[in-house]
Amino acid sequence: MWITPEEVLLANALWVSERANPFFILQRRKGHGKGGGITGLLVGTMDVVLDSSARVAPYRILHQTGDSQIFCSIACGSSRKEITEHWEWLETNLLQTLSIFDNNEDITTFVKGKISGIIAEENKSKAALEDEDSGKFREAELKMRKLFGMPGEEKLVNYYSCSYWKGRVPRQGWVYLSVNHLCFYSLLLGKEVTLVVQWTEVTRLEKNATLLFPESVRVSTRHTEHYFSMFLNVNDTFKLMEQLATIAMRQLLDNEGFAADHSLPKACKTLKNVSALKRDLDARAKNERYRALFRLTQDERLDGHTDCTLWTPFAKMHIVGQLFVSNNYICFCSREEDLCQLIIPLREVSIVEKADSSSVLPCPVSISTKNKMTFLFANLKDRDFLVQRISDFLQRTPESGHSVSQSEGRCAGSPSPSTTPLSSSLPTPTATQSLLRIYQKDAPEEHGPKATKEKMKEESWNIHFLEFGRGVCMYRTSKTRELVLNGIPESLRGELWLLFSGAQNEMDTHPGYYAERVEQAMGRCTLATEEIERDLHRSMPEHHAFQNEMGIAALRRVLTAYACRNPGIGYCQAMNIVTSVLLLYCTEEEAFWLLVALCERMLPDYYNTRVVGALVDQGVFEELTRACLPFLYEHMQELGVISTISLSWFLTLFLSVMPFDSAVLLVDCFFYEGIKVIFQVALAVLHANMDTLLDCNDEGEAMTILGRYLDNVVNKQTVSPPIPHLHALLTSGDEPPPQIDIFQLIKSSCEKFGSLRADVIEQMRFHQRLKVIQSLEDTAKRSVVRAIMTDSAFSIEELEELYVHFKAKHIMSCYWGASTTAAERHDPSLPYLEQYRIDLGQFCQLFGALGTWLCGTHTATLAARLFRLLDMNKDGLINFKEFVTGLSGMYHGDMTEKLKLLYNLHLPPALCPEEAESALEATQLFTDDTPQGTHTHIDYKYYLRMWAMENEPKKETIKDLRRMNQEQFIELCKTLYNMFSEDPLEQELYHAIATVASLLLRIGEVGKKFTNNGANKPTDTTNAQAPAPAAELLQPEKEEPNGESSSGQSLVCRALAEAQLETPPQQTSDEEVKDDTSVSSYSMVSTGSLQCEDIADDTVLIGCAGDQQRRGSILDGDWSITFEQVLASMLTEPPLVDYFEKKGDIQARMAICKMQRKVERQVSLSSDHELAQLST
Repeated sequence: MWITPEEVLLANALWVSERANPFFILQRRKGHGKGGGITGLLVGTMDVVLDSSARVAPYRILHQTGDSQIFCSIACGSSRKEITEHWEWLETNLLQTLSIFDNNEDITTFVKGKISGIIAEENKSKAALEDEDSGKFREAELKMRKLFGMPGEEKLVNYYSCSYWKGRVPRQGWVYLSVNHLCFYSLLLGKEVTLVVQWTEVTRLEKNATLLFPESVRVSTRHTEHYFSMFLNVNDTFKLMEQLATIAMRQLLDNEGFAADHSLPKACKTLKNVSALKRDLDARAKNERYRALFRLTQDERLDGHTDCTLWTPFAKMHIVGQLFVSNNYICFCSREEDLCQLIIPLREVSIVEKADSSSVLPCPVSISTKNKMTFLFANLKDRDFLVQRISDFLQRTPESGHSVSQSEGRCAGSPSPSTTPLSSSLPTPTATQSLLRIYQKDAPEEHGPKATKEKMKEESWNIHFLEFGRGVCMYRTSKTRELVLNGIPESLRGELWLLFSGAQNEMDTHPGYYAERVEQAMGRCTLATEEIERDLHRSMPEHHAFQNEMGIAALRRVLTAYACRNPGIGYCQAMNIVTSVLLLYCTEEEAFWLLVALCERMLPDYYNTRVVGALVDQGVFEELTRACLPFLYEHMQELGVISTISLSWFLTLFLSVMPFDSAVLLVDCFFYEGIKVIFQVALAVLHANMDTLLDCNDEGEAMTILGRYLDNVVNKQTVSPPIPHLHALLTSGDEPPPQIDIFQLIKSSCEKFGSLRADVIEQMRFHQRLKVIQSLEDTAKRSVVRAIMTDSAFSIEELEELYVHFKAKHIMSCYWGASTTAAERHDPSLPYLEQYRIDLGQFCQLFGALGTWLCGTHTATLAARLFRLLDMNKDGLINFKEFVTGLSGMYHGDMTEKLKLLYNLHLPPALCPEEAESALEATQLFTDDTPQGTHTHIDYKYYLRMWAMENEPKKETIKDLRRMNQEQFIELCKTLYNMFSEDPLEQELYHAIATVASLLLRIGEVGKKFTNNGANKPTDTTNAQAPAPAAELLQPEKEEPNGESSSGQSLVCRALAEAQLETPPQQTSDEEVKDDTSVSSYSMVSTGSLQCEDIADDTVLIGCAGDQQRRGSILDGDWSITFEQVLASMLTEPPLVDYFEKKGDIQARMAICKMQRKVERQVSLSSDHELAQLST
């Protein structure tokens, strides 16, 4: 590229001049290209280790005038082709002009001005597309694409200097982290080490410090482990690796590619070594932490944060923490955990103003809300900018229809303003009241000690509301946590669940949304609705609220509305149990938004088709058990109990394994503290039963012990009538087991395992997510292979390897683009066999790499025909089973099966109308013409018998294949000719196919005579005699008994000639030139002077009969042959029989394909040409 002219003091240091003229010098850096000796090796090593290759391109052009010792660099290039283009432009456009000048200074001024003008024009044209990356970073990205053969769509995120341990020897080089690959490159004394690992292949990623590998990062795949060390900032590098691996796992899970955030605000200045993608990923990580901390929606984006203090009127003190500002919220979190947290929705803000500064209260900002609460923040570094940003966001915030938060002063079951659309469209009691309130309104009021305890709880919360506020702007402190752990009163449970989960905010900002989803889902019949109907009556059948149609109908509406909102999840078992509990304490709309918060934020990926989130947390639970209860963990692993019990515990939040009145208290804690409390209680349950579990001898005994324990966890403070528990049968025995107080269990879990932190759990989740998703992918592969192994002749190992190649093409479409998006090709509801599908372009690539029928330039055409043949539903995509079916016919079929496949590839639908213009004529030929005006008696019993016979399964035989017309036969001959061009016995095969073609043409002529004589139809004498003049033109000196035969044979000969004359692909190197004898070993003859049967072994057909003969030859619409005739003719030629009976070696093909995707290679660097060959 052209660069701003800069002076160079030492022009020949570390550079070799290759071209020169009076004004310019083209130079190559030592260590690149041919030669260089020991100096070149040292320079090349230095460039890699010191990263000078990212700043210094291997080629450059210098400007020099006369005998001046001052040189000026004006262009550089990463390849010889690029720098040669610049050199040729200079010679063409500037040399003649510069020779006119008399003064050397004028020449230099003119050159500098010209180059600066070119650069300005380039920058102007690229202004709209200009990215924020620095020039050095763009150089590094170009270098990565060149070294590893990456396309332009592959974006570099960052690169770091490090050592890669190859055996016990460290190789110093550079690791390149792109969106989809981890790449490493090293060049030491001429030895090159190149490593490419797809993020989707990573199974484990961990940072460790050992004596051998200090501060190292281990990247594990299914087959190998790679160690990287000596990072300048190992923590920053590892965090970026985690992010990229997480994106790759999301691709495997959802088949969605990475989309850059184009709305990200531009940096104030271009950072030296930070790309726009790195800034994007850093912003995503901050957004995720921010949303998780304050339970905000997925579209909330952090604008910035700053240190500050918050005046707390309840404590009469300033609390140090951080203030966060996003597009819809102002949030505060104290530096000390659980001391104070605050969420202020901008829709609730009425006034933002700067207060008077003082020595006690420097730079304060006062924020007032519509419910008369005022928050005072101080010690703000840039108060003016903060107030301006908040004002900008307030201007974009839509006005709320009410000035007080909707949860303010609301008690359980009271109507909410946002439920008005629902109550008007769905006049049901559950639209405005919770099920528990509906069924308890007629119950007599209790005055016992339990009711008194409940009243005391309500009073404690009312006092808390007076002191800390009520609604979404409430101060959340350690006092709030203490009240939650002591149990939320039933009258406040729905309100506080909405508040702590963040569902209140989402419901307030989407009025009427639930009613729309209910109306949209009404009357739909999908797989999700069928599963919902099947599970409705299994949802808490012991509770009287779900023993009638009112509760069942409410549950149906909520579940179907969510399935309509999120088709990716739809419905999953266990959602019905959780939703039924939500409906007991909330209205329908509130239960819907709580379900949204659960499925999409608090329990991510729990309720998809493969319950990935629950499996991940199951793995985290096993890891926590190993760390906290090591002896019990080893014994439980031997019994295989942990993986069995934990899944139901996490999926239903203990609701299915614990009495309802006890489990609902765990749900209270879960909505406030998140998944941490579920892990704590699960560990406490194992710890309480440790001694008994250590004495167990089998899985069943351990399950019984845990089941009895959980069934006897009671809530002695509940005011609800007792509900029978489904696991009561487990407690049968002479001595009833002792009861466990749920409050004591919660307290014990907090005391013994309260040190668990949310960030540690998230780190464990990352490690387990890699393991779980890769394990599910392996399970999917085994399921697919088992499903098709009986229908395929490939071995299990071959099918698994083919599946890897097939899936790699599908995954590639996620990030390198395709004609259709990968999400459209991936349907998780389908069986594993049909989930991954590829399009025509990807199939052609796989066919070229793995197919046996390679036909040179004709290969793509043949692959397209096979694709259309395999695409049974005509959606432009094929699944793995269809792909294997096509390959199996080529590799493991006998001669008959292979010829049958090849025959079908030249009939519709494989042969598209553009390739066979006479397809309509062929269909007309095979259709019996019924004479006009005749009336036949309709025999309905006959048609019923025919319909029954059609529905009977029958195997297709060769007699069922359609007949082939003349144009299709010519296409078949061309394909065969191209197939034989690479075979060692090509001359024998050419002669054989010419003989067979001639024989089949004669057979077709004979068959046409019988067809014409036997058919009762009027003949057109003009059309019948049309081929004869063509034959006379082609063979004027030779009288044939049948003119049509000559015409048909000449067409075949000409088709073969056209196939032979197809332009071969261009060679990539000028040094590779074919010897003339490779072509001249054949004698060339005219297609019009020989019959097909006269072609000798050393003859190649050249179509030189002239345009007049070509126009005289027409296709015979009455000519046709059958597959049986083709097969019988082929069997007469031993070379053809040997060719089609030969078994293909799929292992060798897959090995070659694997070498193209080789993970690691080490070669000697000798020239740019060799590098280009290696990269391809």
